[in-house]
Amino acid sequence: MSYKLSITPLKLEEIPAEDTIIALGKELIASTPTWKKGKTFAQGSVVTLYHPKGPGDGAPWHCRVSEHTKEDATFDEFWSKLGVNKAENEKEFVGAIKKVAEVKRISATQSIWTLYYTFPPPVSPRVFTVLQTTYLDESSPRSGLIVSIPIDLSSNEELARIEEKGTKGRYVSVERLLETEDGKVEWRMATSSSPGGMIPSFVSESSIPGQISADVPHFLKWFRTIRGKGAISA
Repeated sequence: MSYKLSITPLKLEEIPAEDTIIALGKELIASTPTWKKGKTFAQGSVVTLYHPKGPGDGAPWHCRVSEHTKEDATFDEFWSKLGVNKAENEKEFVGAIKKVAEVKRISATQSIWTLYYTFPPPVSPRVFTVLQTTYLDESSPRSGLIVSIPIDLSSNEELARIEEKGTKGRYVSVERLLETEDGKVEWRMATSSSPGGMIPSFVSESSIPGQISADVPHFLKWFRTIRGKGAISA
């Protein structure tokens, strides 16, 4: 496996095999318990971890971990919103995401999405285009993996036109949902990113733990409003 998960964008012809992406995602998420522990957020319910930039990494890595009872959401409910149409659902609970579009569906478990973020001035809008690959393991304990890697569409004019205009940012992320023996769900996410443009890296890096942790209560608040309204979709 010569490919390494990083913020370096891949051209369409450079996309590795799905099983390679999933294997790398599993390897990365399995390493996160050894990372340096950071701050906790959301009244201590979200723990963050940190791994410094290593060889081949474009930026440092950040991780968040939270555990959820069935009162929050079941494994199936989490997967229905994070493992299916993830970008469209994120737009509903991540305030900065204003538009998303599926650029190309490669298979039932792999699609390219472009996400358009807006921020308070003076930060200009950002465009993130990623290949999202999902993998659901139904053996006990059940787990689901969502791997997002940055994609460069410049070699395909037709697909590139689908992207919104804005400064191109880049992120790579691996999310794992794991059903524990007591019926709870561990939601673990590791990411490395660059906002692009003129934002100094020390500014963007210092804000990442809080930003990624905020997604957890935002998701739970949104999910409570839609639960029972056809919340699980295939």
